[in-house]
Amino acid sequence: MAVKIKKKSRVPGVMITQYVEVLPDGMSTPDFTRKPIALTIQEGKMAFFRAIVTGNPTPVVTWMRNNGEINEERYKFTFDSISGEHQLQMPDVCADQADTYKCYARNEFGKAVVTVTLNVIEVGYKKSKAMKESRTAIRELPEDFKRNLRSTVDFELREEKKLEIDEQFWELLLSADKREYESICAQYGVTDFRWLLKKLNEKKLEREQEQEKVVEKLCNLKPIELKPSGAAEFELEMSLKDPKSKIFLFKDGVMIPFDAEAEVKHGLKRVGKKFVFSINGVNLEDAGLYQVEIDGVKIFSTELKIPDVDFLVKIQDVKAEEREDAVFQCVLSHPTKKICWMGKNNPVEHRDKYDVTVSDDMLIHTLVVKDCLLLDKGIYSAVAGLKSCSAWLIVENNKDPSMVGKKKARKTTCAGGGGDDVLKVAREQQAKLQKERDELIAKAKEKAEEEAAEEEAAEAAAAAAEEPEPVEIPEVDATPKTEPQPKKQAEIKPETKAEVVADSKPIVLEEKVKEGKPEEPAPDPAKEKEVVVEEKEYVQEKRQRVRTGPLVPETVTDPGVYFTGGLSDVTAVIGNDAELLCKLSSEDCDATWYKDGKEITATEDIDIIKEGSYRKLVIKNCKEEDTGKYKCEADGRKTEAMLNVEDPPRINPDDLAEFIKPVIIKAGKDASFKLTFVGREPMKIQWYNDGEELMEESNIKIEKSSSHSRLMLTKCQRRTTGEIKIKLKNECGTIEAITKLIVLAKPTPPQSPVDVIESSSSCIEFKWRPPKDSGGCPVTNYVMERQQIGRNSWQKLGKIGPEPKYRDTDVDHGRKYCYHIRAETEQGISDMIETDDIQAGTKAYPGPPSTPRIVSAFKDCINLAWTAPANTGGANILGYNVEKRKNGSNLWGTVNPPDEPIKAKQYAVKDVVEGIEYEFRVSAINMSGVGDTSQPSEFVIARDPKKPPGKVTDLKVMDSTYSTLSLSWTKPVEEEGVQDEAKGYFVELRPAESPEWGRCNTSPIVVTTFTIVGLKSMAMYWVRVVATNEGGDSEPQELDNYIIAMPPPVRPHFTDKKMKNFMIVRAGNSVRINFNFKASPMPVITWLKDGLPLPKYVTVSNTDTSSQLMIPSSERHDTGIYTIVVKNLVGQETSSVEIRVTDDPKPPGPIELEENVPGTVTISWTASPDEKKDDRLHYVVDKHDSVKHTWHTVADHLFNNRFTAVNIMPGRQYKFRIYAKNDMGLSAASESPIWEVNKKKGKF
Repeated sequence: MAVKIKKKSRVPGVMITQYVEVLPDGMSTPDFTRKPIALTIQEGKMAFFRAIVTGNPTPVVTWMRNNGEINEERYKFTFDSISGEHQLQMPDVCADQADTYKCYARNEFGKAVVTVTLNVIEVGYKKSKAMKESRTAIRELPEDFKRNLRSTVDFELREEKKLEIDEQFWELLLSADKREYESICAQYGVTDFRWLLKKLNEKKLEREQEQEKVVEKLCNLKPIELKPSGAAEFELEMSLKDPKSKIFLFKDGVMIPFDAEAEVKHGLKRVGKKFVFSINGVNLEDAGLYQVEIDGVKIFSTELKIPDVDFLVKIQDVKAEEREDAVFQCVLSHPTKKICWMGKNNPVEHRDKYDVTVSDDMLIHTLVVKDCLLLDKGIYSAVAGLKSCSAWLIVENNKDPSMVGKKKARKTTCAGGGGDDVLKVAREQQAKLQKERDELIAKAKEKAEEEAAEEEAAEAAAAAAEEPEPVEIPEVDATPKTEPQPKKQAEIKPETKAEVVADSKPIVLEEKVKEGKPEEPAPDPAKEKEVVVEEKEYVQEKRQRVRTGPLVPETVTDPGVYFTGGLSDVTAVIGNDAELLCKLSSEDCDATWYKDGKEITATEDIDIIKEGSYRKLVIKNCKEEDTGKYKCEADGRKTEAMLNVEDPPRINPDDLAEFIKPVIIKAGKDASFKLTFVGREPMKIQWYNDGEELMEESNIKIEKSSSHSRLMLTKCQRRTTGEIKIKLKNECGTIEAITKLIVLAKPTPPQSPVDVIESSSSCIEFKWRPPKDSGGCPVTNYVMERQQIGRNSWQKLGKIGPEPKYRDTDVDHGRKYCYHIRAETEQGISDMIETDDIQAGTKAYPGPPSTPRIVSAFKDCINLAWTAPANTGGANILGYNVEKRKNGSNLWGTVNPPDEPIKAKQYAVKDVVEGIEYEFRVSAINMSGVGDTSQPSEFVIARDPKKPPGKVTDLKVMDSTYSTLSLSWTKPVEEEGVQDEAKGYFVELRPAESPEWGRCNTSPIVVTTFTIVGLKSMAMYWVRVVATNEGGDSEPQELDNYIIAMPPPVRPHFTDKKMKNFMIVRAGNSVRINFNFKASPMPVITWLKDGLPLPKYVTVSNTDTSSQLMIPSSERHDTGIYTIVVKNLVGQETSSVEIRVTDDPKPPGPIELEENVPGTVTISWTASPDEKKDDRLHYVVDKHDSVKHTWHTVADHLFNNRFTAVNIMPGRQYKFRIYAKNDMGLSAASESPIWEVNKKKGKF
């Protein structure tokens, strides 16, 4: 039996109907994972709705609209095979396409439907034309206007629906970050962001007010997140007002249990104010909205989304070399924007070390580990939803012995990656998805056509069964009636509905009658007698309620006189007037007053006043006996109130005005304060000084009585200054009076620190802080004294005025001064404050200039130049002093006169002697004096300029290695007037691939040999040498040919004096063979076994001068001849060694003895098991007889299993032992049985 079960979707606004009671395993009803959202678009543009559906079997998607049809001319249906997205497209949208659209997703187990609204904005000529037609239509057809008015009054064909938003939408927004607002709104179809923000702020305010009841602080809200371990967590920090408050966890509105201790499905961990909620073993059923509530108040909401994807191609193990890139690739079953990559249990993000990329179809995901190092080795994982896969990254070390201890070069190759196979799988999966979606679209079209045909047939049958009939509405009599008509009134309800049939389609017209509004006049019955139905237009006259009188007659009862305002309790101060007031409903009624139940009348002290409806009782000059309960009674009604007459402490205003005047005295004098008062006794009297209560002491006297109090303070000090307060208190109240006591004294010293404003060569200006206590009088002057440091006397500077600042211009540059400062008031002069030493400008000497540079040298003049010092001492440089010194002397002499500093930064020294060697230094001068001297210049000889030297000769290479090159040359010949002697040499180097020459030494060398270091092995270089002296550089001298960074060519040869050519090794032991050689350039080393390449388990280690072969654990099959071949450009050398791997032999088998010839015995035995494995195994035979009692060898090196022993004597017993023997030695013996030949007696 077919059923229709309504279900709730995870997506708001989606309605699901299930057709069966129980779904089969693995099957599901259709649902929307992404629903279309409402759209407002300008006319003429392209509009489209998007939807993504789920369900098993795959649902068929169809589109419908409320008013009108969806045809293929104006609408296009598309399906995206990559994202699984269905689209309804409307190119060049028009105003008549504005409507409510529905999207259906159906399969055999149910259907899902969602509605969406399209609004089209008209623009330009069409809009203005439509508005013009709407204005002129009424004027052109007045009869239609009347008919329209009559047919539409008070009838609402359709109520406008308000936008209904799922409450889950607000819950997510209230707990989400602002950056997530846009995605949440797109998910729920909300486009009015201005309204949204306004509504959201209101809800946030309401939520915060609710949360304040249970939480003091709430912060650090982190949404739910899937962890690589398969769990999900979300956390928040909050301070609970009540630690006993209960915390509840809800999923999709259903409360779920959780445990704070055990590791169950849902757990809670609390660390201080931090709460962490966890979901262990997450599966697809755990997706939904999670909410935290405390005592019924919602605190936090977050949604868990789980993508349903699987790995078609998992990541594979990658083996990469050091400094190479490693690539991991996987292919997913469904398009996914992002997956989680893990490296050694840590999340991996796209940054300098890693590249994370996604293909355009979002099926292929790639992780690139750049520049692999040994520490990158480990397990890497890809996590997509609940699925994951892992693989190893193995990084191999570079085994090149030449790179030991050196940084490897970065490689441009990549290891790993699926390559074409991954692309092929992705294309196949994409084609598969596209095929499935195309089939769904075809099924949806077929089903939609079938349903449309069925609907047309049903509508045709309904049209044939029913015929339209005119609607008659009864006339309403407009004549007023004196009595109500209950029958007609009962027929008219606040909301009535009339049904009009047009074209076999019912139209419901609603009439709403609002209560509380005046009745409308009755219509003219002549105009409302019938309803004309013409060309599918039906008009219904307005029905009106007519009431001529009340339904129920009114009955009025006079309540009489009553109090509209009663008496209130009054508190009055003794001696003042008290007033009791009430209000009646009538102005004419008289009232009677009572006190404590006794009637009172007007007297001199009591006034009874009647003012309109107000009744007033005034008691003048209240006394204590006037206290009591007063009542006012009128026309049987009464009201009561209490009058309380109190006698609080009170002070005469004149006495108070005299009291509050400040009392000013000098220090050491007495002060007196007196105040009179009245009030009910007992009276509590308290005196205060600056808020501290005063008690009787030697210098404090307090007098108290019922009418006054006096405070006497003797020998007042400056600290007594402050507020004096008296506080009077009795049972009726409290009153206070405040005055001020000012004790005058001399000021305290001015306050430090003393801040220096200016300290220059001509002025010292500083300031300080005024005295902390000026003694009650303003400071009139500051008195200054000054002392120059180094002198004993103080100089009086006098009074400088009340400003705490002083400027002293009578100072000497560089001198230090100390000052005494005192404050002066009307009460005297304070103690002094002494400043620190203040210097009149600082002696800031300039720094050293640069080292003087020798511009040129002649026999009678040497020209120098330098640059100004970087540190000028904060002043301008006035000039420079130049000093000179002869080579070998310790004395420096000034070149320029001391009082004539050099203004320029260059100078020609003419006080020189030809042939003498000099050095120079310079010092700068500013207003503080002469600064430090510069570093001395290079030594220069006073002589005319030299000629550059000639070329060096006999340039040759002395030695070379892979990284160094040693050169030697002969100094150039000196020719007077043509070329002078060389003072040094520069060696220059140019790689073959570079056109630029570079100098190997920064300063010239004086020797004629040099070793260049840091060369690249086997690289090609050009080398030249340049001679230099004071006259300049010579022409360079190059080598005839380029040189290669390598030792001199040497044909390979072995350097071991004794070389083994045969080795015996016990099986299981390791084998090591070393060969030392010499060769240049570095040779290629090849090892062979019996002329063939070595097995993989044999390792070879090579260096520049040696090679080692190693077998970790030898076996018999390792026996053979091992040959090493050392080869380079010059030649090659070989050497061989035979290795025999053997083991201790096993003994032979059983021995048999046989006599074939008298006097002999033939011995045969079973071969040793090792005979076939060892071609050098042979046998040894020992014999023993009963006479000699010793064993001796009778045969050796037997390679067969038989031997004939001779000289066998009758009558003796013989035994034989057989040994197997090889290169390792003898085996255990196999012993024969005793052999004996009986001795025959001779005949006589």
